[in-house]
Amino acid sequence: MAYVVIAVCFGLAGGFVGKLKGSSFFLWFLISGIVPFFGLLAAIAYRFDHDELRRTCPECGRVTKIYDALCTRCGAELDFPEVAVAPESWGRGPTAPTP
Repeated sequence: MAYVVIAVCFGLAGGFVGKLKGSSFFLWFLISGIVPFFGLLAAIAYRFDHDELRRTCPECGRVTKIYDALCTRCGAELDFPEVAVAPESWGRGPTAPTP
């Protein structure tokens, strides 16, 4: 019974950390609950999705993450761009850096 309580607590902590970083709460809840200590460490070490550079699809104009190889709207193959679009986090709040 003690393991279940510990697993749920680590699962909740990992889920909240994952959600704050722009990922799925449920996914990180499961990972942190199944492997309590290491799952939470993995959630903490996970990158912030809203800090990733973005690019524009040349065919349909959809803005996607720079590491995407295919456009999720039209299916076009994306080459690495010469000019990247600013991350989502640069447009948030008064502390946004100027590009």
